[in-house]
Amino acid sequence: MSKLWGIDDVSNYLGVPVGTLYQWRSRGYGPVGRKIGKYVRFKPDDVERWFDAQTEGVA
Repeated sequence: MSKLWGIDDVSNYLGVPVGTLYQWRSRGYGPVGRKIGKYVRFKPDDVERWFDAQTEGVA
């Protein structure tokens, strides 16, 4: 089992600001995160799977 990622880890991996991740969560978008107490945690595999599922590429 791999270590869970915090919001900063996901922000660094995706290259987006932490605020963007919180906005995405409030809109039901972005990788699946789970609330553990007062913290949001992500499974690295879920984040990578979400990223791979994004079909819009940069031209």
